[in-house]
Amino acid sequence: MAHAQAESVIKNIIREIGQECAIKGQTVPETLVAFMVKAVVLDPENNFNVDRTLTKNDVQKLIKLCIDRLLDTTNPSLDTIKMQVFFDMNYINRVELLNEQHHIVESRLASVTREITDSRARTREELESVYRKIVSYVLLRSGLGSPTDIKAVREATAALQSVFPQTEMGVFLSLTKKDKERQLKELTMTVTGIRLFNKDTGKGGESIDDMPAILNEAIPAATQSIDAELHASQQMAHRYTALLESVHENLQGNIQLGSNMLKEALFNVRQHEAFLCIILSDVITCAQEVEMMQKQFAAQMEHLKSIVQAKTAVPTSQVFPVFIALANLWTSFQDEIILLSFLTNIAVNLHQFLGTHLQLFPDEMMESHLEGVTVKSDQQRIEETMGIKVDVSDFKEQEWLFPETTANFDQLQIQYHGFCAHTFAVKDGLLLPGNPTIGILKHKEKFYAFNSKESAYIFAPNPDKFIQLIIEKAKENAELIQLLELHNQFESLAPYTQVRSGDKHLLKPITKCDSSTQTDTHILPPTIVKSYEWNEWELRRKAIKLANLRRTLTHSVQTNLSHMRRENFSQVYLLKDFSMQTKCDSSSNVPKPQIFLAGLRGGSSPTTHMIKMDLTRAVDET
Repeated sequence: MAHAQAESVIKNIIREIGQECAIKGQTVPETLVAFMVKAVVLDPENNFNVDRTLTKNDVQKLIKLCIDRLLDTTNPSLDTIKMQVFFDMNYINRVELLNEQHHIVESRLASVTREITDSRARTREELESVYRKIVSYVLLRSGLGSPTDIKAVREATAALQSVFPQTEMGVFLSLTKKDKERQLKELTMTVTGIRLFNKDTGKGGESIDDMPAILNEAIPAATQSIDAELHASQQMAHRYTALLESVHENLQGNIQLGSNMLKEALFNVRQHEAFLCIILSDVITCAQEVEMMQKQFAAQMEHLKSIVQAKTAVPTSQVFPVFIALANLWTSFQDEIILLSFLTNIAVNLHQFLGTHLQLFPDEMMESHLEGVTVKSDQQRIEETMGIKVDVSDFKEQEWLFPETTANFDQLQIQYHGFCAHTFAVKDGLLLPGNPTIGILKHKEKFYAFNSKESAYIFAPNPDKFIQLIIEKAKENAELIQLLELHNQFESLAPYTQVRSGDKHLLKPITKCDSSTQTDTHILPPTIVKSYEWNEWELRRKAIKLANLRRTLTHSVQTNLSHMRRENFSQVYLLKDFSMQTKCDSSSNVPKPQIFLAGLRGGSSPTTHMIKMDLTRAVDET
């Protein structure tokens, strides 16, 4: 009940804010209002306590603050929030966009498909009418001409008759609905492949647009336009960054520009730069896909020409797969054109959210204040710190990552969109690009980059302190939540493009569900007597049985062979492996006997005098 009441209050607040803005001449979408409500509540300057219920005065204060911020046309922060809401509500990736486009085509063809599959034609006129509807279906699904174009209808009819003559209409109508739909799709791809082949050989296809040529012109034009917009935003971001640096370094103490406005203008152009980078990446992917498909299309066409050559009849098993492959490639060309148009439109519409900071800081004012200030690009800042690295031996508990020792170093998800965490926290929101080659700090499974070695040494001993400072700054400027990718800290303000896949909403919803209750029929446990009998004859039968049992004796006999026989069990302990040693190897060193005998050879005297000399050393001397 409390959740439902809170949800109702939030809806009423959003509705009232939207009505007040409309009365004052400003139409704002509900999504923007919901985002602004959350941003105002999070701002600590407004003193809203999210842990207690809002009073009536709090609600009125909240409505007034939201209206003031939504109607403030001189605030670059509002433009940034509008840009984020627009991008989140309109941008989807290529897979989702193409799936949605295919679903739209299917829904548009649903009525024509139903007329064909549900037809019960019998007469010749009715069969011809259904056949004409099939031709229209083929044209609409393939996108190669309009059903009102006589030349396109004739070409499609001729191609369809070559693979599906009218004499087979009876067999077609006898199929099930699913088989009819499947065959219609196969006929469409086959007819499309035939018409594309005829166009390539110069035998028709005047109404078919040259998709590869159109894409070859459109992709470079779109890339150049988006790249020019991106370069302009980057130049403006570099100028705002240099000016903010000079303010923090007191190089221009008499500057007349507001630092808060400069900071919000920097956030605005940095967000525009981030969105353009996403769009440009998709356009580059589109160009790569088109290049690959053009090669495949040319190869398939040459393969088909080698099969057909000048033959009057060719087996369908050889050419039909090639026709279908050509049709699928052509459909992919059409998808890439839709995708390119979608990306170009989003890039153009993003430009409308840059007007405020251009009015606040025109080029003449910026040029005058940038005199004597060196404007550095992001690449120049990174090049200045190339070759400088953190000394890992200076840190015992922190883990540092370097490109030489880390696999997939370029794919690490660096926090704060790659900006230096320390500089942003200390210098009041100054966004300087981090240089990953200095060293990436890994803290609680997250990665942080820095623009200088000094910043890394200050941040690393106490990362949580600076992380909390950044969160507090994000509460003051809600646009930083998406710019710095702080969605984990502010889950209720996650972007729509992320929460859409996670089945959430831009504003965290109040959970509700359908539930029901039912009172038990028997509250107390059942006391059913299984032996109860209501039939007196059944009771009489049981009584007679018990009476008979009293006169019944049980006899048992035991023989000598079964005497004292029973099942015996015994349990023993398994033998243990053990060993013992009873013999010791020892040795001693005794002196070597050295005995010499002298006088054995005789001499001048007739008698021999032998002298025995024992030179063996004593035992205690060895």
